[in-house]
Amino acid sequence: MKLKFHISFLLTAIAVISCSSKQSLITDIIKPINLISGISDSILVSDLFYAEDYEIDFKQNASVRINYNKPSGYVHFTPDLSFSGMTFVDFNYDGELYSILIKSRIQQKYKFSFKPSKDYKALNLFGSFNGWDRGNLTMNDVNGDGIFEVEIPLEPGRYQYKFFGDGEEIVDPLNKEKVPNGFGDFNSVFIVEQPKASNQFLHILDYESQNEKTVFNFYHENESIESSLKHENIFAVIDNKKITNENISVEGNKILISFTPEELKNKKLLRVTVSQSGNISNTQSVNLFDGNSIATENNFLWNDAIIYSLMIDRFNDGDKSLNKPIIKDSLFEKANYMGGDFDGIIKKLKERYFDSLGINTIWLSPVYDNPNEAYRESPIPHRWFSGYHGYWPVNSYDVEEKFGTLEKLKELIKIAHTHGIKILLDVVANHVHEKHPLVKEKPEWFGDLRLPDGRLNLRLWDEYRLTTWFEPYLPKFNYVNSKDAIDFMTSNAIWWLNETSADGFRQDAVKHMPNEFWRALTKRIKKEIEVPQKKSVYQIGETFGSYQLISSYVNNGQLSAQFNFNLYDVALPTFLDPKISFSALDAEMKKSFLVYGENHVMGNIMDSHDKNRFMAFADGDLDLSQWSAVEVGWNNPPQVDNPKNYKKAILYYAYMNSIPGIPVIYYGSEFGMTGASDPDNRRMMRFGNQLSIHESEMLNDVRKIINLRKNYSSLRQGDFLTLQADENIYAYVRSNLNERILVILNKNKKEELVNLKIPNVYEISSAIDLMNGEMVHVENNTIQLKVNESGYKFIKLEKK
Repeated sequence: MKLKFHISFLLTAIAVISCSSKQSLITDIIKPINLISGISDSILVSDLFYAEDYEIDFKQNASVRINYNKPSGYVHFTPDLSFSGMTFVDFNYDGELYSILIKSRIQQKYKFSFKPSKDYKALNLFGSFNGWDRGNLTMNDVNGDGIFEVEIPLEPGRYQYKFFGDGEEIVDPLNKEKVPNGFGDFNSVFIVEQPKASNQFLHILDYESQNEKTVFNFYHENESIESSLKHENIFAVIDNKKITNENISVEGNKILISFTPEELKNKKLLRVTVSQSGNISNTQSVNLFDGNSIATENNFLWNDAIIYSLMIDRFNDGDKSLNKPIIKDSLFEKANYMGGDFDGIIKKLKERYFDSLGINTIWLSPVYDNPNEAYRESPIPHRWFSGYHGYWPVNSYDVEEKFGTLEKLKELIKIAHTHGIKILLDVVANHVHEKHPLVKEKPEWFGDLRLPDGRLNLRLWDEYRLTTWFEPYLPKFNYVNSKDAIDFMTSNAIWWLNETSADGFRQDAVKHMPNEFWRALTKRIKKEIEVPQKKSVYQIGETFGSYQLISSYVNNGQLSAQFNFNLYDVALPTFLDPKISFSALDAEMKKSFLVYGENHVMGNIMDSHDKNRFMAFADGDLDLSQWSAVEVGWNNPPQVDNPKNYKKAILYYAYMNSIPGIPVIYYGSEFGMTGASDPDNRRMMRFGNQLSIHESEMLNDVRKIINLRKNYSSLRQGDFLTLQADENIYAYVRSNLNERILVILNKNKKEELVNLKIPNVYEISSAIDLMNGEMVHVENNTIQLKVNESGYKFIKLEKK
């Protein structure tokens, strides 16, 4: 049968590939390593960069002890207890010297206290800082005074937490700061502010030609340190090579870095950071193409992506002959096939719907063949569903016939490419449907549904993260104990890329599969596609959890990115609750920079196929405590009653399209489609005269916003300088070598007069409002202007 043919073919392909020549150069950009002073950390070398082998010779460092265990592949880094700042860790590979940027911080500890009004057998602290683990932060009454305490290290940022005693979740009674937690209760909020000494910023200025060299100019601003910079404070790399002092000049707080044309040949990444008196600045990342910083379609980076997420069945019906919904009395329309298909997407591509919206990447829901029967979900009231969404594969090498054919999918991708649009396929590697032939042919590849204690291992998302099943009819791969299963599924993913010419993947249920699976897949992608084809494959994953859990999958050896749910969880209430200050969102933004870097490619969302739609909250049909609103969707589906609330969604779009990371637009949200939880958030898409006048107005505004991001590279690749973050106003500047864009967001229900001081070093002489083309008055590097209620401004700052 087809499955056996593919297994035989893939084994042959693997044998051929193993004979290929060695790739000696490191092509990955090695990310900085964040360490805590005095604490050892171990990193698998293949997570740092891809290579054919890892015959590496690490150079010893005065501030960080390095131990490379070649058999295990782990590198152990131990910074000195008193070391705070930056250093280079150098290593030799295949005759070349490379450098890794190391950041070390002395982490502050914070005490949490609780005096219970009754006795508990055990009390614990849990929250966003430990992945909501209820058992690993025990609180103790050391002094016998009835006050239970625990001290934990925390980075600057915004944290939610509760106490846990004998099965009871307890809000901190002494902390007035709390937010709805989505389960009908509240979480307490604790904010760790950035230390005053860290109020520094490395500004990018410009670049110029001098004596047949290109000189890049930067300026380091530090309010707390008056002394000038020295060479030892500057940490600069071009790709992964340390820039020597001969290329760096220092004039007070100004940094000049020069290169010859040969040194800037081809694609390069210049990174510059300042470390002074133990404090570390932001990192300036400058993408260059033969020494030029201008971004074009020919030098696309994934930072430039603007992703449109669509559900194939719910987007557009292009071929009604394919419409064959599942027939079953208890299967309701919103859980059945509605007729969307590949042809429907092709028609919208040809009509230039995506072009007009500014989209350059489309994430398709899974294309796999799914069962032609309905199945009953486990949670009460046990409703019936079809596989319209694509997440129940019965064949790993064919498409769903209700969507079209494999050839039609290839046609879709080819047409998308002619429009400069890349395609991400949604990979389902966690499980298959029980009708999939693998379930019978390879039963040893799957885990057990029943636990040793007799319980069903069903939807135990955190308790049995790597083995739990989603449904009894969706057998879960047991990758922990089956390398053959990993080989099959990674081969399948490679097949889809090669067969369809897709550009990357959205990876489902990432945290429910071991890191070994993602490492095996990414190694094959790099070896078989990226290196030989010189093609960058983007992989974005879905994981709900702590920063530590989510980031554990984001590196050069696993995934390119994940959806930034931690930032979303703060942004949503910030934009919808007038009592929550933008300062909380700004603190979370800086936290994400600390974890992923300022120029990351994490996915930023407003809503998704797994989230309640933003407009359901904005229009008051749901409150922020309703994380799950399934029954609302079935029994009282939201509809937008107050057109003024579309302004809230437009404001969020202005935010989402002007911050670091990649904006992900969920279909229909561009005009304010509402909806509660799945499947109500997956309504059929509407176009043209199907939209109300208010929806059409929102669509026009959103088009302008997205196209601003597409047309101005600083909004995609620039730095991020906060000017103001308070109860109503969030103002920041995005800068790169091409331009500076000032973004101002006003969530107040009334007009705000904003007065902003722009850094003097920018030497601003004029400014233009990019939304209406009007000039904005500038005096002494200060801008004063009015921002409408629930309004926003994109202002281009011009130098003298």
